[in-house]
Amino acid sequence: MPWKTTKDPYKIWLSEVILQQTRVDQGIGYYKCILERFPSVDHLALAAEDEVMRHWVGLGYYSRARNLHAAAKQIYFEQGGIFPTTYSGLLELKGVGQYSAAAISSFAFGLPHAVVDGNVCRILARYFGIQELPGSSKGQKIFIALANELLDKRDPGNYNQAIMNYGALVCKPAAPDCLICDLRKGCFAYTHNSIKNFPARKKKKEKLIRWFNYLVLEDETHLIIRKRVAEDIWRGLYEFPLIETEKHYTVSEVKTFFQQQNFLLTDKVMVMQASNLIKQELTHQRIRAQFLRVHLSFHSGHFNNSDLKIKKNELKYLPFPKVIENYLKSLLY
Repeated sequence: MPWKTTKDPYKIWLSEVILQQTRVDQGIGYYKCILERFPSVDHLALAAEDEVMRHWVGLGYYSRARNLHAAAKQIYFEQGGIFPTTYSGLLELKGVGQYSAAAISSFAFGLPHAVVDGNVCRILARYFGIQELPGSSKGQKIFIALANELLDKRDPGNYNQAIMNYGALVCKPAAPDCLICDLRKGCFAYTHNSIKNFPARKKKKEKLIRWFNYLVLEDETHLIIRKRVAEDIWRGLYEFPLIETEKHYTVSEVKTFFQQQNFLLTDKVMVMQASNLIKQELTHQRIRAQFLRVHLSFHSGHFNNSDLKIKKNELKYLPFPKVIENYLKSLLY
């Protein structure tokens, strides 16, 4: 893990943001790619939002990228490009919470703040028999207080790394290696034969299925796209004009919906091609998308103010959701 051999707070911060909702094996590639393009907080702060988002596509949870960019601007424009060196200073950055502030301050500056991630919570819950949900407000207070009580104040960085690694490699979620664990004799969960009961978990909700119908409006050289601005998935990314329905709709049904949205697709306007259903699995949602290609003159004036006319060869410079990227790969633009 390249971020474990550095004391650079920018690199540590970037790795922590990536790993909040991403597996290590997936995150390493993005970490290297983002660092290559934005080698310092100054480079990140001065970059265009679209470019930052484009480098984040595929990692999901895009608010992380927006917050990362906003915090870089804070450091560059408000703090003279000097990265905060205190726990309280780090907490003032956009998107930096207690976990990230503790990680950066202990790993980069050797400050005595315990990192409390899923690995740490799992060890503490099993060893001490803590039944509170780690994600609840009460649970967070319990785990953070206990972690700080146990923290080696003389070497907090190595201690934090050690307990996190122990949770990842030994006290694993599904199949912990209890027989080689040096802590098992004092572990509540092990001695009570209740490993599966810790940590406490919320009951999983069934994933919501969302049906996206995209209209690919094009002439020989241009396309119409929009930027997602609502408080929803993929905010800050681009897409084609969209109608979301409660179930799968046929081409004619989708066309009727778009007519109602003032696109005025008459019977003379033909759908050149309808794609197969393209699927994308998100953490809490299942996306089912179909794309309808329509050749249309852009001089009709029947588009929304938010619509952008863009050259087809410029699509590669903009960030799109993965489901649209997958569709674009099938086209010869």
